[in-house]
Amino acid sequence: MFIARFSYDVLPVNRQRALDFIRREVEAARSTGLNARLLVPLTRGQGGAGLQFEVELTSLDQLEELRHRGARGAPSEGEDWMRAFSDILNAPPLVEILRVDGASPR
Repeated sequence: MFIARFSYDVLPVNRQRALDFIRREVEAARSTGLNARLLVPLTRGQGGAGLQFEVELTSLDQLEELRHRGARGAPSEGEDWMRAFSDILNAPPLVEILRVDGASPR
């Protein structure tokens, strides 16, 4: 299993709009059967992102679909969402891809 985490830096004035965008994306990802969540850091280092979107993936192909089409599935909707969201971002999102370790504890 993989986890893709998208970290977003927004100005406080745009925080609510960013939350709305991310909540829509969480709902859309969940509607396609993915486990997704919005993370709001309570503490963060200097320059750290204010909001995060995290989604569990069974294959990296799903990440490509998310990045190119959005969780909604329709290319134009995903592109429209990303374009509107990018208008309020201070910087491009930081994308982390993590692999969940399947090792069992001893």
